Amino acid sequence: MLGSNRLPFLRTALRPVARPSTQWQPCSIRTHLARRRLQTIAETNVEPPKNETAFQKLWRSPVGPRTVHFWAPIMKWGLVLAGVADLARPAENLSLQQNAALVATGAIWTRWCFIIKPKNLFLATVNFFVFLTGTTQCTRIFLYHQSVKNSSFTDEAKKAVKDEKATLKGIVEDPEGAVDKAKATG
Repeated sequence: MLGSNRLPFLRTALRPVARPSTQWQPCSIRTHLARRRLQTIAETNVEPPKNETAFQKLWRSPVGPRTVHFWAPIMKWGLVLAGVADLARPAENLSLQQNAALVATGAIWTRWCFIIKPKNLFLATVNFFVFLTGTTQCTRIFLYHQSVKNSSFTDEAKKAVKDEKATLKGIVEDPEGAVDKAKATG
């Protein structure tokens, strides 16, 4: 008994005979999949013409404007611009958690951009600037707290880690209470 979900595959597994008749000849599944695999490989290894302009090279690039690899970094520059705009805010109003998240995100994704294929230097650049922006803001926050409490930088870092640990412990022990508390403060 054939399930109805197999019918589309069977239609693609049948191919017309080269003769001018309307008969269908079955094609083996292995041949069908091998043909698709070869098509995929052939599409990625196409040699560009020798006399292309710079715009044509950019347009045909695997990280060009026709792909998400181009537009995602464009949108991510918004994070960098927001971080630069936060330089005008006083350090007492900045969030250490948000900026620490920017530092971690920037560091992780900068490294990842050199691992993935195609290598995307544009994305690596924006992620590096996200890392720099977050690091700058975290430094401002630590220096502000150090000046207010007259404590050393390491003491402030230890206090911040202790506060985060207490917050996470509270979330793990009572998730519903943490949600209610977040709704009340937000």
